[in-house]
Amino acid sequence: MTSDAARPPADRASWRIPAHETLSLGPRRHPHALVIPVINEGARIQRQLEAIWAANLPVDVIIADGGSTDGSLARDFLQQVGVRALLTKTGPGRLSAQLRMAYAWCLDEGYLGLVTMDGNGKDNVEAVTQFVALLEAGYDYVQGSRYRRGGQAENTPLDRTLGNRLVHAPLLSLAGRRWFTDTTNGYRGYSRAYLTDPRLAPFRDVFSNYELLFYLTARAAPLGYRVCETPVRRSYPVGEATPTKIGGLSAKLGLLGQTVQAALGRYDPPKSTS
Repeated sequence: MTSDAARPPADRASWRIPAHETLSLGPRRHPHALVIPVINEGARIQRQLEAIWAANLPVDVIIADGGSTDGSLARDFLQQVGVRALLTKTGPGRLSAQLRMAYAWCLDEGYLGLVTMDGNGKDNVEAVTQFVALLEAGYDYVQGSRYRRGGQAENTPLDRTLGNRLVHAPLLSLAGRRWFTDTTNGYRGYSRAYLTDPRLAPFRDVFSNYELLFYLTARAAPLGYRVCETPVRRSYPVGEATPTKIGGLSAKLGLLGQTVQAALGRYDPPKSTS
């Protein structure tokens, strides 16, 4: 018998999911999934997956690939490190499209909650256990923060620190009616109830670039969901290029524009569905 938690949401037919290919590598083993968006991260994602495997975390690992061509996600390797599924986006869009693809797949598979972390090796994988514990305690949106007591910000570029602390976090804190300290951090947890709420409606084509991350921050508390932050470690490498897909002034300005739009409610669904 299908549990109520695993039943498809009433509005599932309206979800817009990017075209993708699915490589299933094993059965579901845990109530929660770890979604890792990635594209051409090479040795970084391989080291990260090895660390996740060694940590024996209480999650099934789902890779949301944007179309890697570097050979880092070979089937044999993914099976060795216990990855449950590789989803490869073939349709348009960037990070938000990858997340829509993976979140929809995980919800269809009946997961009760999702944790997301970047695939570039900057995050401490052991913190996944904290996210799962908080989701199980009834929180619906858990934001990882390197700036909370107990967190660590290692070698963070100055422009990232200033942009986050002085612009990004204050904007989304005002919109989200809850003080956040690290809203550019992609290390997060979401409950099934939050992601399937029709008043949120995250499975729309408007979320293509980075908008979805900011939107999910801004909407949780106003919709009545339980929100918290948890300390994490985020480490940038020393002596090498910053691992990021956001480069150049135009990309950073675009990111700021998406943040402002989310804070102003421009991505909210039409009133008729909210």
